[in-house]
Amino acid sequence: MAKDTPPRWDRKMQQRLARGEAAALGELYDRFASLVHNTAHRVLDDESAADQVTREVFGYVWENPDAYDPRREGAMRSWIAKLARSQAVHRLRQAEAKAYAERGGGSAEELEQKVRRAAVSARADFIVQSMPAPLRAALELAYFQRRDYRQTAADLGVTEDEARRRLRLGLQLLATANSRPLDGRAL
Repeated sequence: MAKDTPPRWDRKMQQRLARGEAAALGELYDRFASLVHNTAHRVLDDESAADQVTREVFGYVWENPDAYDPRREGAMRSWIAKLARSQAVHRLRQAEAKAYAERGGGSAEELEQKVRRAAVSARADFIVQSMPAPLRAALELAYFQRRDYRQTAADLGVTEDEARRRLRLGLQLLATANSRPLDGRAL
């Protein structure tokens, strides 16, 4: 039996959630909880706040399964990651605004810069985790092990042209982390 393709799995999962199947929520949680928690933790740098965002995201998905539109959102994984980023950014904005008000210092611009950095960082992590393994391997060699494209090609056993192509495409994907508008709406 062939394994379901992600779009088919996404549609079936949405239908199961819409029918109120608690087992579907459990399956969805098992599959994406670490993604949601890691994304929230990356933005908030706070374990308990990341736990709360994780609960809020899965609560929202459970209560609003029809909010997912595969034509608009793409894969369910991407939609859930977007929900996590949005909720974490919203919480960060609230927490930082409260902290600025209590301290009596700081500006709205400083707050927005901090929020943007955290959101871009979380998006970059998601992009790297989601990119195909050959692209990720090339970037990891170039970035963490400081290999140039020739050394990367040798390490991966590919041509220099292929190594350059993988590095270029990986960097282009990663560059999109900063090109999307910041979406800080709450769920």
